[in-house]
Amino acid sequence: MFFSLSNWTFLDAAILSAHAHAPYNDAQILPPVHVQFVDWVPGICSLIGTLVINTIDKDRIRGDDYGDSTAVWRARLFLFIGFMAGGLAGSVSLHVLKYVMIDYPEQYTYYGYANVSQNVALMLSAVVLWIAQSAQTECDYSLTL
Repeated sequence: MFFSLSNWTFLDAAILSAHAHAPYNDAQILPPVHVQFVDWVPGICSLIGTLVINTIDKDRIRGDDYGDSTAVWRARLFLFIGFMAGGLAGSVSLHVLKYVMIDYPEQYTYYGYANVSQNVALMLSAVVLWIAQSAQTECDYSLTL
């Protein structure tokens, strides 16, 4: 659900950007900003990160075969931060630099909000899938801290 919602949110912003136009009585004024390829890059990085994280064999980093449990947690943390937080950091910095620092109307800042929400939802989908795959049995979905 998070995976499809994330991609649809950004796709909606891209479609709105492609069809953005000035009001009909001001035909000579062009929209100040559009979704370009640079806006797609953080989402593509997070999407690749989601695929890489979820294709790794969970038994390799579960820690059952290794004596050092801190090495297992470091590997998990490195995978999550390296792949997913990089895309989120890119989308937040793109949002601030492209849409917030230049004072655009609210209809154009939505493009940046959609980019950030896409990456947050991709991170949540990776976490949900990781938890679902880490369960021991089919009925064991209890979350304990």
